[in-house]
Amino acid sequence: MRPKAIDVKVLEDYKLLILFDNGEKKKFDVKPYFNHKLFKELKEKNIFNTVRISGLSIEWINGADICPDELYNNSTSI
Repeated sequence: MRPKAIDVKVLEDYKLLILFDNGEKKKFDVKPYFNHKLFKELKEKNIFNTVRISGLSIEWINGADICPDELYNNSTSI
């Protein structure tokens, strides 16, 4: 079963601190996604800061979201 994101906090340099329901805390770098159309808007800090938990993962006010598996597998344990 995949871990579910249960909390997200904005960090510096377009990174997120994510707490998963298995107790793991991980850091996720959003910058590599800025090449994709929907994620370009996230360069604006006021939009980036709207990140929130949604279902098993996270999403922003503009509709951008990250696949739960990608979020977990491409984040760094801290």
